[in-house]
Amino acid sequence: MFFNGWEGVARVLISGVLTYAALIIILRVSGKRTLSKMNMFDYVITVALGSLFATIVISKDVALVEGVAAIGLLAILQYLIAWWTIRSKAAERVIKGEPALLVYQGEMLAAPMRRERISEDDIYAVLRSNDIHDLADAGAVVLETDGSLTVLSRTAQPPATLATISEPDRQKYTRLTE
Repeated sequence: MFFNGWEGVARVLISGVLTYAALIIILRVSGKRTLSKMNMFDYVITVALGSLFATIVISKDVALVEGVAAIGLLAILQYLIAWWTIRSKAAERVIKGEPALLVYQGEMLAAPMRRERISEDDIYAVLRSNDIHDLADAGAVVLETDGSLTVLSRTAQPPATLATISEPDRQKYTRLTE
């Protein structure tokens, strides 16, 4: 139960080193995007890669070549999806989602905050970490497609970086303070 001989240990060590080397090479070839901040699709690929790695190293039923082929297939799929999302806005919206505007011109927007499950405390924390001490000084807080929160300082004109996000309709969004 605790030890079945050195053959199994040797197989795990050898397949672990070889699989790790293959994974590093495949990730290097697939580009920096593979290691960037993750959106939902990237997260799924990362979990699948980890699961494949563990299966290849531990399972006697999966040959090393089969496992490396599966890792290569995931890298190719990620490349193809990235290629598709670059060329199609519709595909980008489906795969990556859209950023969500949570604060606009110093007002918290209740509907998108509820939909995205972001609390007032989350907003205040990200404002503090960006050295904004008053909600009124926040031009926008955006939940990005990778899950990070971006804070833009308030300016007279709406920031140009909000061009990909539709300006909130005042009838559609209600303040949290009401």
